Parts: sequence; structure tokens; C-alpha cells
Amino acid sequence: MGISSLKLLKYVLFFFNLLFWLCGCCILGFGIYLLVHNDFGVLFHKLPSLTLGNVLVIVGSIIMVVAFLGCMGSIKENKCLLMSFFVLLLIILLAEVILAILLFVYESKLNGYVAEGLTDSIHRYHTDNSTKAAWDSIQSFLQCCGVNGTSDWTGKVPDSCPAGQQVKGCFVKAKLWFHSNFLYIGIITICVCVVQVLGMSFALTLNCQIDKTSQVLGL
Repeated sequence: MGISSLKLLKYVLFFFNLLFWLCGCCILGFGIYLLVHNDFGVLFHKLPSLTLGNVLVIVGSIIMVVAFLGCMGSIKENKCLLMSFFVLLLIILLAEVILAILLFVYESKLNGYVAEGLTDSIHRYHTDNSTKAAWDSIQSFLQCCGVNGTSDWTGKVPDSCPAGQQVKGCFVKAKLWFHSNFLYIGIITICVCVVQVLGMSFALTLNCQIDKTSQVLGL
């Protein structure tokens, strides 16, 4: 692999990471938008900071930092930045594998925790405006009612619930959607892992090639 191949590889890695940096910007922007305009976090009173907005802000920030290291390391042919990029991608990949295993092992406990948190938030529907707004938004968007059905509501059923006696609960409907789209979610997850492995391979190859080129040029 000569100098021309080195240039090709570094530009491929640069544009590869530039694309991901832009994706990270979009995810971060959407997360900030949700934090400003969304109150879904109040549904889980015990963990109010565990919201979709916060998760997207963290994920978007991590993607931007990692992609920035990849961009600068490739275009500047900086071995330190390239290895930092490689190590961070490896850590993220291992964290994803561990998280997937934990979700699989503790799926029932997680379902119980989510159902408990949602049920607890129903009791605060009439006393907390942010909780009321969150439930109304979810029920209108998903066309569901309560956690497991209309029976979860004591007294008058909220107007945001769709009409009908056979309306599914929001938690039940979310689980059905997840199971029905499990194949697509799995394909997307595998694609993300493959892209990460490719990024690590490019970074490691470029790092080794920089050494070889330096030896050829006598640097």
C-alpha cells in the first residue's frame, strides 16, 4: 500500500466520520428539542432525569466527540487521535454488547419497573400538570389508554384516550410494537455494530500505514 493508498484511506475515514459527526449533531439537536418541549420524564418520578431527551443528548454528544477524533486523526494523520478513536469505538461496542445482554437477562425486571413507574404516574395525573400533559400526549400519539387499558384509570377516563372498550394500554401497545419490529431493530443494531467495526478497522489500518510510510520516507 503506497502513499496514494494512504491518502485514499485517510479521506475515506475522514468523510466516514464527518457523516457521523453530522448525525451526532442532528441527534443532539433533537434531544435538546425534546428537553425543551417534552415532559415525558415526569412519568418516572423515581428517575426524572432518565428521559428520551437526556439519552439523545448524551448519545449525540458521544457520537460528535468520537467522530471529531476520527476526522482530525485521519486528516492530520495523527496516530494519537487515531488510537483514541479506535479505543473509544471499542469501549462503545463492548458497552453495547453488555447492555444488550443485561436487557435480555433482566427483561422481566425492566418491564416490571417500567409498568410500576407508569402506574405510579397515573395517580399523579390530576395533581401534576406536567404528568397530565405527558400522559395526554402519549395517549393521543399512540392511540392507547392507561398502562394496560382503560381500567387503570379510576373515575373519569381522560379525553385523550381513544373511544372504545377494547383500547390497548400504552405499555402493552409499546411492547407489541417492539416485538413486531424486533427483526428490523435487530438489523439496524447489527448494521451499527458493523459500521463501528469498519471504523475501527480503518483507523487501525491507517495507523499502521502511517508507520510504514514514515519508515519508507526515513522519518
